[in-house]
Amino acid sequence: MAGEFQRSKLTGMFLAFDTDRTGHLDQADFQDLAARWHRLPRVAGDPALTDRVSEVRLGWWDHLSAAADRDGDGRVGLDEVVAMVDRLPAMLDYVNATSDAVFDAVDENGDGRISRAEHRRLVDTWHGQEVDTADVFELLDRDGDGYLGRSEFALLWAQFWISDNPADPGNLLCGPLPG
Repeated sequence: MAGEFQRSKLTGMFLAFDTDRTGHLDQADFQDLAARWHRLPRVAGDPALTDRVSEVRLGWWDHLSAAADRDGDGRVGLDEVVAMVDRLPAMLDYVNATSDAVFDAVDENGDGRISRAEHRRLVDTWHGQEVDTADVFELLDRDGDGYLGRSEFALLWAQFWISDNPADPGNLLCGPLPG
């Protein structure tokens, strides 16, 4: 069962994903999210990556609705999302595939690393608006090389979705946590 910290973190995610501000998630929200990600320069210029991003984003709606839409109304509320998080450790292959697609979408210059500026675009794209990331990148960049490599990013991504430990840096991957 998700703890209080994880619920707070997922509330921020839920608000970012609820693109039409209805208080629930539905397939249209995930279509809007995919369109948001399609505007990233690397995604917009690569039809195969565009398809991959769409497949991952809409695939998460399929997983979420199948697992959490208890009443079958095509909508998922925050409590249903929170209940879903307990299943994520058993879905690591899909979590990792999502991490790879997000990494490739954000790695604008294709150098195999995410810079501070690329991370900032990830956060802004995630939220659909500019977000003050302050010193978040320093906390994520554990080796201090100024970049997030693919394996570093994958660990942070898994922590963001699965961790209930406030000390795990991955909790900040998609920006500062709600106050």
